[in-house]
Order: sequence, then structure tokens, then C-alpha cells
Amino acid sequence: METAAGVAVTGVAQRDAWQRRVLPPVEQVRPGLWSVPVPIPHNPLRYTLSYAFVTDAGVVVVDPGWDTPQGRAALTDGLAAAGAAPTDVTGIVATHIHPDHHGLSGWLRETAGAWVAMHPAEARSLPARAWRDARTPNDATWLRGHGVPEDAVEGLFLAETGIADLMALAEPDRLIEDGDLVPVAGREVRAVWTPGHTPGHLCLRDAAAGVLLTGDHLLPRISPTIGVHRGRNADPLSAYLESLAKVAEFGADEALPAHEYRFRRVPARAADLIAHHRDRSAEILTVVDTLGAPTAWDIAAELTWSRGWAALQGLTRRLALAETVAHLHHLAATGTLGPDGETPVHWRRR
Repeated sequence: METAAGVAVTGVAQRDAWQRRVLPPVEQVRPGLWSVPVPIPHNPLRYTLSYAFVTDAGVVVVDPGWDTPQGRAALTDGLAAAGAAPTDVTGIVATHIHPDHHGLSGWLRETAGAWVAMHPAEARSLPARAWRDARTPNDATWLRGHGVPEDAVEGLFLAETGIADLMALAEPDRLIEDGDLVPVAGREVRAVWTPGHTPGHLCLRDAAAGVLLTGDHLLPRISPTIGVHRGRNADPLSAYLESLAKVAEFGADEALPAHEYRFRRVPARAADLIAHHRDRSAEILTVVDTLGAPTAWDIAAELTWSRGWAALQGLTRRLALAETVAHLHHLAATGTLGPDGETPVHWRRR
């Protein structure tokens, strides 16, 4: 076991592969539980760690990965290493609906007749539902409402015709609530609802095996995106901070994340992420005090980003805006800042 940035690295081969920028090996992390890397095309995350519970009654796959020919082949090869095949899959659980997790669910269901399960809040946020909701504002209107200048709107705009793959993501056959047992034969795998990264994000805990499948909720090295997007006026950051405190109770478990590598010291990692968001909120307050009554766009442009604001373009700049809005909603919930109700919205100290 090695330590890195407050965590104890248990997936040493995975960490070494990450550093060498290659796909990690398929591994049996517990009897009957396998880790299968599935590549993500043209993405700095590179791969999703899919997990397969392999039993005599069939296979339950968690987060099968991005749907590409290479992804299907990687998942097929990983199942073969575990002595199974895609046709043996009886169930699929999506920790959340992002395509690097949920993309292959539809193909697996067609191949094996397997059920697909997710949290009800996640099902409600499927793009095919959310984007066609008549109450959802036009995308360009949403961007302008947060202060995006007219000459920048086109570069951040998401048209329905450009996200056809997202609109085709599989609907669930089953809904899993917080505390429910996932139907895995011979095991007690319990769902832990951890909203924040998405509204219905789930972690899965097998207490007897001493593992917590964390999806994107808890990663060893990076912070997941916590953003407010078009059509949502929720406070995902407050929900995420509460969810971090929730999983911090599982201090004895090994974390099996969907990216990077396995690790221990879940409470320490949760505390690191809470501190990160506390520091970001403080930075935002400093910007507001300096600018007076800025828009979310104005604030985002002044914040510290790992590659700098100028290097963020297209989707990455949009995600930066969404993260900034999430922090503003959190600060509004704490009574620290408030919106002025105008269009675009400006933020002031309360």
C-alpha cells in the first residue's frame, strides 16, 4: 500500500498504468468482483473502471462504460477474464447517466436481455427527458442569463441535434432508492445515494467484502464536476458536501472508484474535497468583493483554473461556468450572497 495526496493507494498497478498513460489490467479485486477498464475516446480521463459482480446466477455490471467498438471489445475481454460473457449479464447498475458510465448499458441490455437500474432522480435527469421539458429554458437563454456575452454564446451552446448519443441513453427498467439492496445473488450490495455530481448519483457498498464502489463521487486525485446546468435551479454543491460527510462514515472500506485507481482512507479524501470547495467559495467571495456585482461569467473568468481561464474553450469553459454557478447557489443557500433577479443575474453580498 502506498500513500499519495492523503490517500493510501491500493490499486498500485492501476496507479502505475495511469502514470504511464496506458490502460490498466483487468483485476479481481475480491472473490467474484472484477475491475474492468473501458476506454473513453478523446478524454483526459482515458478510461472508466467498470465493475462486474460474477456469480453462478449471472453477472451484474456497474457502469459498463462508453459505447464505442473499442469499449465493447474491452468489456467483452474483461468479462472473459472473469470467466463470463456479455450474454451472461443479468443486470446493469448506472451510478449515474454520464456516457462514460451509462453509454454501454443499452448495448448490454440488447445483447443479454439484462435489466438496467439507477436512482429515480437520475432517471428524471436523462437528457431525453430533461431537454424536452417545456419548462426548461432555451440553452442560449440560460447562457445569457448568467452573463455570457453574445459573441461567446455560440461557442458554448449545446443544440439537441449535436447530442444525439446523449438523447439515446438507455431508460431504466428498475429504480434503486437509497438503502436498497442491489439484486446480486449471494451478496448484500447496498445503494448509497450521493447526490452532487449528478442528482441521482449512487455509490454501492458491499460491507462484507469491505468495498465501496464510489462512481465519480469520490476519486483519489481529482474533484468531480459539481455544476448547475440548464433547467436546474438546485443546490448540488450543498448536496455534494452532505454526501461526502455521508460516505466518510465508511472509513474501513476500500474505495473502488470509476476512474484512476483504488484507494483507502475514505474519510481523509472526503475531508480534502470539502476543504477544496470551502477554499473555492472563499475565492469567489473575494472576486465578488473586488468586482461589486458581477455575473457568474465575470466571476468564472477571475477564478483559478488548473490550465487557466484562457485555455478553457467550448465544453470545458461551459463546465467551468456551471461549477461557478453551483458555488454561487451554495453561497446563496448559506445566506452569504444573493442574486439580484435581473437578466443577466448579478451577485452581491447579503
